[in-house]
Amino acid sequence: MSTRYPFTAVVGMDDLRLALLLNAVSPSVGGVLVRGEKGTAKSTAVRALAELLPEVAVVAGCRFSCDPASPDPGCPDGPHGDGGADARPARMVELPVGASEDRLVGSLDIEKALADGVKAFEPGLLAAAHRGILYVDEVNLLSDHLIDHLLDAAAMGASHVEREGVSVRHAARFLLVGTMNPEEGELRPQLLDRFGLTVEVAASRVPEERVEVVRRRLAFEDDPAGFAARWAGEEAALRARIVAARRLLPSVALGDAVLLQIAATCAAFEVDGMRADIVMARTATALAAWAGREEVTGEDVRQAALLALPHRRRRNPFDAPGMDEDKLDETLERFGGEEPDDDPDPGPDGPGDGGPGGGGGVPPQGGEGPAPGTDGVPERAPGSDGVPEQAPDRAPAPRGAAGERAAVKAAEPFRTKVLSVPGVGDGAAGRRSRARTEHGRTTGATRPRGALTKLHLAATVRAAAPHQRARGRSGAGLVVRRDDLRQAVREGREGNLVLFVVDASGSMAARKRMGAVKGAVLSLLLDAYQRRDKVGLVTFRGRDAELALPPTSSVDAAAARLEELPTGGRTPLSAGLLRAHDVLRVERLRDPSRRPLLVVVTDGRATGGPDPVGLAARAARLHAADGTASVVVDCEAGPVRLGLAGNLARDLGGTAVTLDELRADAIAGLVREAQVNRSARRAA
Repeated sequence: MSTRYPFTAVVGMDDLRLALLLNAVSPSVGGVLVRGEKGTAKSTAVRALAELLPEVAVVAGCRFSCDPASPDPGCPDGPHGDGGADARPARMVELPVGASEDRLVGSLDIEKALADGVKAFEPGLLAAAHRGILYVDEVNLLSDHLIDHLLDAAAMGASHVEREGVSVRHAARFLLVGTMNPEEGELRPQLLDRFGLTVEVAASRVPEERVEVVRRRLAFEDDPAGFAARWAGEEAALRARIVAARRLLPSVALGDAVLLQIAATCAAFEVDGMRADIVMARTATALAAWAGREEVTGEDVRQAALLALPHRRRRNPFDAPGMDEDKLDETLERFGGEEPDDDPDPGPDGPGDGGPGGGGGVPPQGGEGPAPGTDGVPERAPGSDGVPEQAPDRAPAPRGAAGERAAVKAAEPFRTKVLSVPGVGDGAAGRRSRARTEHGRTTGATRPRGALTKLHLAATVRAAAPHQRARGRSGAGLVVRRDDLRQAVREGREGNLVLFVVDASGSMAARKRMGAVKGAVLSLLLDAYQRRDKVGLVTFRGRDAELALPPTSSVDAAAARLEELPTGGRTPLSAGLLRAHDVLRVERLRDPSRRPLLVVVTDGRATGGPDPVGLAARAARLHAADGTASVVVDCEAGPVRLGLAGNLARDLGGTAVTLDELRADAIAGLVREAQVNRSARRAA
């Protein structure tokens, strides 16, 4: 067995270590989500925690880790008699991002179940993680169907496996720990809320700390066992402190005054639901026990808020997690009658090189929170159309080099109509286009390739029925062979690669439309986030096109690039389309099963060089030849319309929609108006 890096040897990251230790003291806190850039030792710290957890008593021979003091009455290996008890180390089970559903929840032998009526169940990772830690690295890249099972298990404390009427249930209570790089995409809100605490980590900018990180890492790689032995004393002391805090935890008093502070804080920051209040109460209690106290203080509440609330304050996917600490202090002072302690007592064994602080520090945030009183809600731009107010023509926006104009603020996003790729694909599960998936409605049956995962019962019975006499069937049971089994073919929805090609030339800015255009693209990005798409961003202006954002799952990153997008110069439409063609060509090699959707946002104009319109038409026909699904968002405005965007859509082999037609509420309004007119005609 490989030697793990010692937990106490991790340099810095006090908030991450504290959050992990609080969960070790009180698993009911609900786990930790660790957000941070790549290469910041997130996984190293999480994996090191397992060595500090106390041993777990289990029923001897039980594959589901039942507690001898209160075994699960529904355990598949039960009922448990007086078979004795064993003690084993707490497990840390890692869930790979690409794991199958059967690997996570377990699998049933359908052939034995049909032929013999026997529930032959092979436990999965949820069973292995019971009463331990379930760790998901890159949790934001986890497939939707796996997330659904995690949510069910986290909510009910049990896992259910259903296969064509055969059901198995077992207990699955675990500490959920996830790490993620926000640049690769965000989590679904339901799963995000299931993490009790969250911390942001970043590489230290202090040269001395970076030197110490490198020194310790090199020493560990040269001699893992020797390095671990040098830290054995600190590890043992920290392990003993966890045990002592666990013993003290039931004695910690959580008074009404503290509960009022917790409730007032959650109300002041407008968090959804009541889970935040409960998590804050459990975290504050664990902080007091960790510090060796039997009473929760206002500083414990403050620290609990900084760990439990940042990820619960997001109002939309583009809001950065964060806390307004001035507002927090004001709320605690108002409802607690005490000033926040600027220098809290960390309790015994305070911060040092070998262990995290007892009171913890302030989690570093990815950016400044919204101004007090805004709560992250974007300010509505003046004007009835929601487009940010522009300066009059006699006072143009500031310009940079070559006539470049400063970035324009995006208009308020809106709900868009559904844009999808025609046909049926085989891409990753999502919510945009039709696809053959593991989940969805059953459309047919086929012979299984590899292990059977979704049985088509009727097709299996039809395949086995003609052979019953030849197989010597004599009883009521159906004689089933492996060749008879049929896999259900199901149709659901897939996520696509949505590549935005945005016109940022002077023609867009001259008519003061860029705010509305950015608002439309932001709306489409929000739709892409909800439908589990990958996104990319190509912009063109001046003389060339730029890949502003390579295809990624991080819609947040695309929104940030869009916000910074300047405008000005000529309209090299052909360059934008050619750059998009190169991007899609590379992506087809990387991920051939993910179908692309090209969204071109332009007024259709093309300028610069000889025959710019002809070049743009030829570039568009390259996409049509590849069969790329495309939509042109027509940004042309004014009483006289040239229809250039429609011509571009025809060359692309796609469709064109105006900014107004892109709105889902506008389409619903047209439907309602048509219904009203039809009813009026019938009444007449």
